[in-house]
Amino acid sequence: MEIMEFLRTRRTYRRFEQRPVAPEILTEAVDAARIASCGANRQTLKYIIVQSPETVAAVQPLVHWAASLPPELGRPKPGEQPVAFIAVLQDERLPGYSDTDTGLAMGSLTAAAWGHGVGSCLMGSIDRPALSKLLGLPEGVKLRYMVALGYPSHESHLVSMKDGDTKYYLDDARDYCVPKRPMEEVLLKTL
Repeated sequence: MEIMEFLRTRRTYRRFEQRPVAPEILTEAVDAARIASCGANRQTLKYIIVQSPETVAAVQPLVHWAASLPPELGRPKPGEQPVAFIAVLQDERLPGYSDTDTGLAMGSLTAAAWGHGVGSCLMGSIDRPALSKLLGLPEGVKLRYMVALGYPSHESHLVSMKDGDTKYYLDDARDYCVPKRPMEEVLLKTL
């Protein structure tokens, strides 16, 4: 697949087939995050793969979905939920944490997963205290994000933005429509 088509289809997915993702794919996604660029080569992020059905089920009520949509539309129903999660952690015992480093790592992680057809959803609206306890985080390691993963059971399309509205929505087929600003609005000039 050509790189721009890859990037256009590597969207956020919120409904998933109920088939497991191979452990090697999840480990490869973490490896992609591990080797991502980071400021001063600090490497302050750690990860936990959640793939056992029992732990995945325990995580489900502790994450929140699709703030732009009503819960009955944006939250996956039973039989549509992710089959794995990866916890993105900050090791505060290491100096130099950066949100930029976290973004680069999660971009690499989700791209590696999508290379195998595994969709993802980055989740920052999460119950950090409950998840930290569930995951058994050691002292000095802080939960930053959860990444939901699975094989998508819907499509996600880029669409033209209308009237400056950036909120995503569902079409009649319950596929996600993601408005993007046009290139002429974001590229101010070429010098």
